[in-house]
Amino acid sequence: MSSDNASQTPVHNPEQPIAAADCPPEKSKNQDKNEAKRKAKMEKFLAKQAAGKATTPDAAAAAAPKKEKEPKAAPKPKPAFVNTTPVGEKKDMTEPMADSYDPVAVESAWYSWWETQGLFAPQTGPDGEISPKGRFVMVTPPPNVTGKLHIGHAMFVAIQDSIVRWNRMRGITTLFVPGCDHAGISTQVVVEKQLWKNEKLTRHDLGREAFVDRVWDYKNQYAGTIMKQFRRLGASYDWPRERFSLDDMLTRATRETFVRMFNDGIIYRSSRLVNWCHHMNTALSSLEVENLELTGPTMLSIPGYPAEEKFEFGVMIHFAYQVEDSDERIIIATTRIETMLGDTAIAIHPDDERYKHLHGKFVRHPFVDRRIPIITDAECVDMEFGTGAVKMTPAHDNNDYVVGKRHNLEFINLLNEDGTFNENAGPYSGILRFRVRKQIIEDLKAKGLYVDTIGHAMSVPICPKSNDIIEPLMKPQWWVKSKQLAEPAMQAVRDGRLEIAPLTSEMDWFRWLENINDWCISRQLWWGHRIPAYFVRIAGRSDDSCDGDYWVAGHTEADARKRAEEKFPGVEFELEQDPDVLDTWFSSGLWPFAVLGWPENTDDFKKYYPTSLLETGWDILFFWVARMVMLGIYLTGEVPFRKVFCHALVRDAQGRKMSKSLGNVIDPIDVIEGISLEQLHARLEAGNIDPREVKKAKLGQSKDYPDGIPECGTDALRFTLCAYTSSGRDMNLNVMRVDGYRKFCNKLWNATRFALMKLGEDFVPSTDAALTGHESLAERWILHRLNVAARNASSALTDMNFMAATTAVHSFWLYELCDVYIEYIKPITTPDADAAARHSAQQTLFTCLDQGLKLLHPFMPFVTEELWQRLPRRASETSPSISVSAYPEPRSDYENTQAESEFELIMSITKAGRSLTADYNVLSKSTFFISNASNASHALVSAQSDGIVTLIKGCQSVTSLAPEEHVPAGCALVSVSDEVAIHLLVRGQVDIDQEIGKIEKKVAKATGLKDGLVAKTKVPNYETNVPEEVRETNASKIGDYEAEINVLQKAIETFLTLKGSN
Repeated sequence: MSSDNASQTPVHNPEQPIAAADCPPEKSKNQDKNEAKRKAKMEKFLAKQAAGKATTPDAAAAAAPKKEKEPKAAPKPKPAFVNTTPVGEKKDMTEPMADSYDPVAVESAWYSWWETQGLFAPQTGPDGEISPKGRFVMVTPPPNVTGKLHIGHAMFVAIQDSIVRWNRMRGITTLFVPGCDHAGISTQVVVEKQLWKNEKLTRHDLGREAFVDRVWDYKNQYAGTIMKQFRRLGASYDWPRERFSLDDMLTRATRETFVRMFNDGIIYRSSRLVNWCHHMNTALSSLEVENLELTGPTMLSIPGYPAEEKFEFGVMIHFAYQVEDSDERIIIATTRIETMLGDTAIAIHPDDERYKHLHGKFVRHPFVDRRIPIITDAECVDMEFGTGAVKMTPAHDNNDYVVGKRHNLEFINLLNEDGTFNENAGPYSGILRFRVRKQIIEDLKAKGLYVDTIGHAMSVPICPKSNDIIEPLMKPQWWVKSKQLAEPAMQAVRDGRLEIAPLTSEMDWFRWLENINDWCISRQLWWGHRIPAYFVRIAGRSDDSCDGDYWVAGHTEADARKRAEEKFPGVEFELEQDPDVLDTWFSSGLWPFAVLGWPENTDDFKKYYPTSLLETGWDILFFWVARMVMLGIYLTGEVPFRKVFCHALVRDAQGRKMSKSLGNVIDPIDVIEGISLEQLHARLEAGNIDPREVKKAKLGQSKDYPDGIPECGTDALRFTLCAYTSSGRDMNLNVMRVDGYRKFCNKLWNATRFALMKLGEDFVPSTDAALTGHESLAERWILHRLNVAARNASSALTDMNFMAATTAVHSFWLYELCDVYIEYIKPITTPDADAAARHSAQQTLFTCLDQGLKLLHPFMPFVTEELWQRLPRRASETSPSISVSAYPEPRSDYENTQAESEFELIMSITKAGRSLTADYNVLSKSTFFISNASNASHALVSAQSDGIVTLIKGCQSVTSLAPEEHVPAGCALVSVSDEVAIHLLVRGQVDIDQEIGKIEKKVAKATGLKDGLVAKTKVPNYETNVPEEVRETNASKIGDYEAEINVLQKAIETFLTLKGSN
């Protein structure tokens, strides 16, 4: 039998009397007499014993009423840790280790020391040359400077920094560049809200320059907070290279890019439909727009209107146009009735028999003086859909825009930038757009042109920053011709120059780039890179500013003036810079090479570009990653990174998206330090959330974190986030799992503390970690398992499989080093043990601690540094910090599959022994016999018997039996393998009747529960009245009860067999 059977129901040795007890022999008369005499003697003895006890003071005290126990005093809270290490200095490791792990104490001081020591700078040769082992370069995705980091940012820090630290420990020249993004729309919105909330001022009240100064103040405040959070999370950035997307270096790169692309004709100016947010008065790219899916009639609140004023969406309105010079009407359907004021055509299919007599005719607009032509178009009209007649509003609908261009229709803009209708709307001029919607329906009814309103599923485009409903609006903007940039980006993936993982993201890459549209890069904001384009206003002329021919671009106005003079020689003109700023993603698209000094050919650019890896969330694959690749290839001739890894998005434990309104947005510092529910509520009230959302968010917090969030520490948080990371699209984060890894940190702490005691203060590790040839089986096994862990961890990190990497290291520490090896060598490391064996076990223990901490360091930098600094050093170890020590690699001399096989047999015996003691309730002074079918297994078990005793709690002896030796009677057994079985001496160790009684009570309870549930299923009409899912649940529970009863009855039979053998 295989060792997997060790946990099966115990069976008994057929050679023992126990096995024959199923058919007990009849007792003789003499046996009956002897049994009676024995019972009489026992009764006398018990009576005397009881009488003696009754006369003792103890007995009297026992008879008296018992005093109620005083409640135990609550444990005193531990004193708050005070960090006395001066900033930048190394922590004093001569202080005794604390009794238990305290993340506050452990994580203090180390980061500033790492930074002061310059440990995060790229390690190069004497002349600045790259390591012969290669280089690894990564730029961090710059977080928006709009507040604090959230758990999603902690996710990318955990993943990226683990990879960076691993590469640094491998001796590779490693550069990790930090920075922040100015986040044009988001930051401006936040500052405008604060300005209004605190001072009742708008940005226009301050003026552009003063307002931008306010935003810089905000940036300086929150960028500092974000950088502190990065440090708390242990991110090993090269801080002297920190960048901000509006600093001088990035500004120079952004202007150079615009000017170059403008001069190359890739950037052009055009008046086209844009996605307009009236609430923020700016355009958005299509990628920035979110869609609200409605299944039918829905009342929505709109920013800029009173909260109680709502408007209906998710409906189709039918109305009629009167055909000119006729009594005939043509019925139109629309979801945006207010846009009919901008209609400039009615389109019908040329083959539609219903309308052939209307070809070339006109309808009259009911509210403005306009004749509207009836046109034919086979592309845009489906005869089978609706009425077969479609209104055309080319200035306010993307599909109609295309038709308008094809038929040379008039483009009539109805909207002002603030959401009111303009003079083109006739009597509705000056009215907000959705109030026009209500009014127009009433006016159509008055004219007899309203038909009906029906429910209609639809998508409503939403601005994610303001929740305003997006309107297609004609605006002159700057655009990037994207198709010619997209093809090289796709080719880079096809030919292997760029790898995108996981595969689902690569598929998304091609799907999007193959269907890419031109990119609108103008934003009507004040915060951001002002567009370096200038309109040349020629004296005495009124040229159209929509015409790109009258624009020039330059780094400065002087540069632009020079270009204008070359373009318009001998002409008097003035230059007017475009007031708009560039889309944030435009400057962010330059990040991986601009942070290294491009467009200048700096040493950093020459040495570290292209970068090695871009790690980010899959949700910004197109917003950011594709644009970096397109711009990188166009501007530098190379892909900006060799690989893209897209991690999953962090959701809460219920799988919901993180949202402030749900109250489930988690600040990583709150997980690190812990926070009460009351403090979480207070954060909501002090934040920028709409007061109407605060109550909802509080309810969400109360449900998710009824007891608040416990203090977990940075290491536990990082390890959890890495352990959760897979190739999926989403990960549901249960914060309580972080607390579980905090306990793992405590296990590390206690194991290392215990190990240091076993090593002793005078322990000196050997010069190197080579084997001596005198290692025990347990040593050879644990060193082999160390090899396996090192191989699996590095292989997984190479493949960006963080779940597998953390599992490899966690399993080695917890299930092999702590649970087995450290326990196994306890008898060997006592002062009275054999000196040579003790010394060898200590050396192996040191190797495992040293290498195990290094394996774990990329994921848990603080606790590993703290513990490693407390270890003695090999003479060959010169690293000042674990962060720059050598990452473990598999050693050929540690490979030992034979030792692994032999020790796994010992572990199987141990597990079977533990199972037996639990099954028979022999929890102390247990005695085991190991039967062996071969001399080889007998010799192996004999040599390891002391270790087995150590690993089975309550075990007093283990005896290995030679093949010819018999197992004593009264034992229960489990077969471990086809050669080995373990036997537990049960006779005389347990009260069989008492154990049977306990099990019978469990049987009775389970039977009662099962019978009660069965009775419920017998009620009339059970199959028809009870929902299917409830019936399935009941059937499953009944099956579980039956299985439980079956197991319990078998246990009773086992005990009865033992009783019979006695």
